[in-house]
Amino acid sequence: MGLATRPTSDRLRETLFNVLAPRIQSATFLDLYAGSGAVGMEALSRGAARVEFVEKAPAALRVLRGNLEGLGVSAGFQIHSAAVGTALRRMKAACAPGRAAHFDLVFLDPPYDALEEYAATLGLLGGAAAGLLADGAMVIAEHRRKQRIEGRYGALERTRLLEQGDAALSFYAVARPFAP
Repeated sequence: MGLATRPTSDRLRETLFNVLAPRIQSATFLDLYAGSGAVGMEALSRGAARVEFVEKAPAALRVLRGNLEGLGVSAGFQIHSAAVGTALRRMKAACAPGRAAHFDLVFLDPPYDALEEYAATLGLLGGAAAGLLADGAMVIAEHRRKQRIEGRYGALERTRLLEQGDAALSFYAVARPFAP
């Protein structure tokens, strides 16, 4: 897949899905920087209604498609072959005015060294592309444990941080407006 592709470890993926267990059934799941697609495929196997994968690297896309085919998965997913920012902007532009947002869970796992990708993607999801998030949506970012990403990106506020080995998962939700 290339040196920039780093799959989520089995242990961390299990931790992630243990947290998501009450929410995964019938959820719409967005797997950003999908790589091999392991996280999105796990979501499908655990009952997600639909998974959309976003990946731009040709080698990773070949592996992703091969993995889906090898597992016999032929429905319930869509692959966006584009950079994450481009894909999010296209999805947002395709939403009809007044149409309900459609992602309950969003997982992002950019290359650890691409720090700007965390801010750009979380910033979009907490700002211009926030309309893609369903009410009560959760956004999860995988990152290095020692890498501190912000606690807030626009409307997104970190609600939980789980650390495991050298990796961490930051969980975000749309912050509720302050009521005096």
